[in-house]
Amino acid sequence: MTGLASTYSQLYFFVVVVAVVRDSTSAVFPTRHVHQTHSTHMGSSVRCIAKWKKRHFQPPKTLLVLFLTFSFICTWLVVTDKQQQQPLNGSNASLPNNITILFWHWPYGTRYSLAGDVCLRDYGISGCVLVDNRTLYESANLVVFHHFELILHKHQLPLHLHRPAKQRWVWLSLEAPENMGDLSQYNNLFNLTMSYHPYADITVPYGKLLQRRNQGLDIVTPKNKSYKACWVVSNYQKWQKRSAVYQELKNHLNVQLFGISANKPLPKEALLPTISRCYFYLAFENTQSPHYITEKLWRNAFQAGTVPVVLGPPRKDYEAVAPANSFIHVDDFKSVKALAEYLEDLIKDTVSLA
Repeated sequence: MTGLASTYSQLYFFVVVVAVVRDSTSAVFPTRHVHQTHSTHMGSSVRCIAKWKKRHFQPPKTLLVLFLTFSFICTWLVVTDKQQQQPLNGSNASLPNNITILFWHWPYGTRYSLAGDVCLRDYGISGCVLVDNRTLYESANLVVFHHFELILHKHQLPLHLHRPAKQRWVWLSLEAPENMGDLSQYNNLFNLTMSYHPYADITVPYGKLLQRRNQGLDIVTPKNKSYKACWVVSNYQKWQKRSAVYQELKNHLNVQLFGISANKPLPKEALLPTISRCYFYLAFENTQSPHYITEKLWRNAFQAGTVPVVLGPPRKDYEAVAPANSFIHVDDFKSVKALAEYLEDLIKDTVSLA
């Protein structure tokens, strides 16, 4: 995720884009997947591409929506006693009994308007008020600190201020631990952790499967794909595993590279339309860390209607959040060449069945 703040900063705060992909009861990809040996890949699972093509190029069965991850507010409203609050001034004015949540600083410097009753109007949650005015620190029940700015010393913890007895500090980060630096300096300072990790006090995943409710928001993907595979990367580092896999994969499969690192930056409005023209998207994480599955799977691949080829945590972590047949995992293959051959065979079947 590091290096993508300018493109995806809206994903990292409390409004997290959730890709609601096709109904799990209707497989979109080969029904027998790459969990077997490579010889099996070239057999019956390849022939299942007929079903994949039929379903993949039709409007999806489920709806792409935004899942607004304010579950921590709900949790707090349940576990804490509501205290009488003095009305606040300005656009962040609140009524008595509200839980006040203070954003000490905005993640990646991207600000959003907090005018009016944001909790109720935008998230359907009553009894809370969101503020970013530090003068309201003494009255805040929760104070949220985003780790990225702390580790870069762009902002400091208010250790010099009196901390009310019932105030809780929330540590927020959607980065993998390997990218967080030294965390020991924060020992015994925070009451709650907020992260993509399922063992965090407050879990805010990058994506989640939901049943489609609105029938009018289908995803329509091109029938004629232009590229075999594509990858959008803004932070290319040779030492990363994903870079080594890409370097070998491109020797066996035509991979279109986009992004700042390829000198082909994509405007935000062109990202999904471009990826939708690819059969496969390389949803490669910059770090292989347990449960670290980012927008590369949910937004870049699923939302674009493209089959994700994933590299990150083990398959079991992906299967915990997405249907087992909805992605292709690099680790399922004995070699990168074997992966390339499998992808080529899938593409050939779509051409022959067209």
